[in-house]
Amino acid sequence: MAAAADRSLPRPVIEAAVGAVAPSGQALRQLAIALAADPAALAKGAPPVAGKLAAELIARGSAVLTVPVCTICGRTGKPLSRGDAGAAVCQRCRAWQRAVACASCGKVRPRAWQDSDGQPVCEVCRRGDPGRHRTCGRCGKTAPVAVRARDGHPDICGNCYRMPTATCSVCGRQKECNFAATSRPVCISCSPRATAACARCGQDRPPAARWPEGPVCDPCYTAVLRRRGLCASCGQQRRLVAPPGPAADTCADCAGLPVTHACADCGTEDKLYEKGRCAQCSLRRRARELLSAGTGTVPPQLSGVFDAVTAARQPRSALNWLRKGAGAGLLADVAAGRLAISHNALDDCPHRRAADYLRHMLTAGGALPARDEELARAGEWLVKVLAAIEPASDRRLVQAYATWQVMRRLRASAAGAARPRTPTAHARNNIRAAAGFLAWLRSHGTTLAACGQADIDRWLRTGPAACTARDFLAWAASRGHCQRLTIPAPPRATGPAISQDQRWAHAARVLHHTALDPTDRVAGCLLLLYGQPLSRIAAMTTSQVTRRDGETLVRLGRHDVPVPGPLADAVLKLIRGGRSYRGVGSPPATTWLFPGHLPGRPITPARLGERLRAIGIYAQTGRRAALLDLAAQLPAAVLADLLGLHETTAAKWMHQAGGDWSRYAAELSRSLPHQT
Repeated sequence: MAAAADRSLPRPVIEAAVGAVAPSGQALRQLAIALAADPAALAKGAPPVAGKLAAELIARGSAVLTVPVCTICGRTGKPLSRGDAGAAVCQRCRAWQRAVACASCGKVRPRAWQDSDGQPVCEVCRRGDPGRHRTCGRCGKTAPVAVRARDGHPDICGNCYRMPTATCSVCGRQKECNFAATSRPVCISCSPRATAACARCGQDRPPAARWPEGPVCDPCYTAVLRRRGLCASCGQQRRLVAPPGPAADTCADCAGLPVTHACADCGTEDKLYEKGRCAQCSLRRRARELLSAGTGTVPPQLSGVFDAVTAARQPRSALNWLRKGAGAGLLADVAAGRLAISHNALDDCPHRRAADYLRHMLTAGGALPARDEELARAGEWLVKVLAAIEPASDRRLVQAYATWQVMRRLRASAAGAARPRTPTAHARNNIRAAAGFLAWLRSHGTTLAACGQADIDRWLRTGPAACTARDFLAWAASRGHCQRLTIPAPPRATGPAISQDQRWAHAARVLHHTALDPTDRVAGCLLLLYGQPLSRIAAMTTSQVTRRDGETLVRLGRHDVPVPGPLADAVLKLIRGGRSYRGVGSPPATTWLFPGHLPGRPITPARLGERLRAIGIYAQTGRRAALLDLAAQLPAAVLADLLGLHETTAAKWMHQAGGDWSRYAAELSRSLPHQT
């Protein structure tokens, strides 16, 4: 429709303009409804979303449209709405078109409020007695005074006034409290509030608003402001306000009432956040102000971060992060040039957690090159460990082992494996074992060169982790630092498994209980049905899921494995909707099947395990039961190919399950018909 109204621009330019002014689905629907109802809406600039599109098209070179103006006052640059006889008028002129006599002063003025009887009240009377307005001694503005001047202290307006701080007698926290000078101070959160029966739900709650039908509690107030329906008069999808109450079927325009709670930027009727804007538009304004350092133009380097922040599913959560998040302060320093966009600058930041979160945000937004964080942390940890080793000869030996054996092997592993995180726990344990073993030798009056097998036997009795020094001793012997010594390999970790009845009961629950979160359902099924470890489940990508001939398949090893129907539905739902909550600054599109809280990163295995334990599924015992059952039914080679296991690992599981597949081919040839 926009293309039909302006044929001077190519269609891609018009589509880009529509996407810029109508980022949400609701705003896009309102734009379509407005253009369908009045083809001249772009020329008039009303409603506000049409005027915003007209301004965007003009900025992109339209030769047909002109800047929309109010037909009454002639002002430009103001959101316009449809007035009497379909004319485009600004909000101020529209308010004066609907002016009525104030029930308090009797003057004909725009309606700003209504009293308990539903009678209109003007803005002057709503604000109260103008005689209370004085010049604030802190901000210098003329406003209603909260604290009058006395004892040499100036007048304080309501915006600058802060209650005295005390320990709340109810919650015990140090906060701003009423009755702070008494024995029972009470903070605002704990202060009792007057309640009334909600006219919508009937619950006895503090009213958020008082409408003609009566007081309305905050949940109902929010739900009503966000509810949409077809107007019985104009047929548009609008917020219905008349008649008052749940049976409303008419929008404000058709009912002759002022349109309240309409965003001044996008025209969406919603619960407003600040200065006449909805939460989404407020987020865009604040993010632009922060990332542009007040200039209004976001640097190209940070444009990806801006798009990710403004695409948040919960705009209010993102607004809270911009307002008080520690990472937001660092982001403001980056935008203003006070903090360099580099890993070294973020490493030196004293607020480590905030800097790490910002690092992931900048990396996901393309402003900072990616690096292996686990490998970098291991390097920093190694520097601290080496600094604590005495004497210097032991420190040099551990440094040589860590540099040329452990860290080189770790870097090679990180470069050759396509996974989001490099496991460093084993490497750290080896370095700790080397340092601990040298310290133990020193405490027993011997050196590594003089160490014998008897010393190794005594060292092994110090604890179950003593055998971890095996790698260090093998390296030291190959370099001539000690003689060849024998130390056993660490014992293979084994443990109990749940019964097959318990396993199938858990699997049936996550398969068919649709009330569970799709993340928990898919992860639980992959664990219980296919024996996948949490580290591999967390790192799965959407490319591992394919659809073929109406069937959903998941690639776990070398082959695509079909999944049952309920699991397929959960997987597809997870891909379409993703997780319900992701961190601020996360890209709107992700390749991870289980996106995590950190922007651009998948969920951690530890967090995934916590989620499964919350629904009664324990990863180790559940996975052992699954692998024992599968190993008893399939040969080791087939099991390794399907589930992505190593052949040796699959063979060990087969032996634990008691399976013997030495004659698998012969049995298969006898049981199945084959063509000769």
